[in-house]
Amino acid sequence: MSKTILVVDDSSSVRSVVGKALTDEGFTVIEACDGVDGLSKLNGQKIHLIVSDLNMPNMNGISFVKEVKKLDRYKFTPVVMLTTEAGQAEKSAGKAAGAKAWMVKPFKPAQLLEAISKLVP
Repeated sequence: MSKTILVVDDSSSVRSVVGKALTDEGFTVIEACDGVDGLSKLNGQKIHLIVSDLNMPNMNGISFVKEVKKLDRYKFTPVVMLTTEAGQAEKSAGKAAGAKAWMVKPFKPAQLLEAISKLVP
């Protein structure tokens, strides 16, 4: 059975690159354009991992992760932050919100896949 990953990013090109890398590895990908859209995609189906940007309109990545962790069905779903932000304050806020990994853009798809392989058995 294919594992499902939710990709939340306001950049359609980033969603496309991440989505292609994941589908090429056999993952099912659901895309969302911001945190609000991401929450709407959490409709009870099994999500094995979430990849989220930090800086997005409507709801940023930290707020999105906090909201995800409030949902019983998804509170243990691992989240990888994929963002241009590399500051320690942002990383600490992401970790406090519940993110399990932090990757800085630009990224190599192989790096993302390696991180995912550690979080999705």
